Amino acid sequence: MIRSRQNERVKDMRRARRCKGDLALLEGPHLLREALAAGIPLRHVLATPAFLAQDVGQELAAALPAPPLTVEPRLLDQLADSDAPRGVVAVALLPRPGAAALPRRSDGVYLYADGVQDPGNLGALARVGEASGAAGLALAPGCAHPNHPRALRAAAGSLLRLPVARGVEPAALDEHLAPLAPRWLVLAPRGGRSLYDAELDGALVLAAGAEGPGVSAAVARRADAALTIPLAPPVESLNVTTAAAVTLFELRRRRLAAGPSTVSKIS
Repeated sequence: MIRSRQNERVKDMRRARRCKGDLALLEGPHLLREALAAGIPLRHVLATPAFLAQDVGQELAAALPAPPLTVEPRLLDQLADSDAPRGVVAVALLPRPGAAALPRRSDGVYLYADGVQDPGNLGALARVGEASGAAGLALAPGCAHPNHPRALRAAAGSLLRLPVARGVEPAALDEHLAPLAPRWLVLAPRGGRSLYDAELDGALVLAAGAEGPGVSAAVARRADAALTIPLAPPVESLNVTTAAAVTLFELRRRRLAAGPSTVSKIS
């Protein structure tokens, strides 16, 4: 049983919690099952004896390529980012390359996060993106790290499956997606064209910034059009996840209405 913070596997866990290199800290049985299903390599799995005595622990252990290592509950609680890691944590190898990580898909919708510094919001964006059939998520420099434990928990598995590119400048995304000639649409709280009147066909990059500052000036200049969601007064704005969800599902609604061949090109 692992009892010391000086154990090399424990040190690896701490590096993963700080998003060092390509490491990611996965907490709880749900994320571990999602990682296994997605084929994500797991370097170490640490579990408490109490967890391994439960049915869920035995089922998870049987699915792992190697037996998990047992760890003192006190030490596992110190390693975990959340207040309730549910008795098991793992280190995953989860590289986050640049724009080349994104697949080129005809009529693909690419979500571009700009200035989204809260890991929980970033994880929720990934979940919304995957659920709406987005082709990928590109993160501008300065966004939260997609391997942050809070982002991974909020994404509930989506950050293990959805193609994600980190540290992507608009020009780099344009260069990679050039064969698709995508239009850039920027979410704006006011002054843009109504989402419900806008042309939303073809390959698209949907840029979303944090509530308040919005997207950067460089991204705003790159935009082909600004989209505004008509809100009932006195509400003036939505947070980035909600605004992206409304827009992405309006896109999905239209493409579903246009027929299955259009929807298949998105995902």
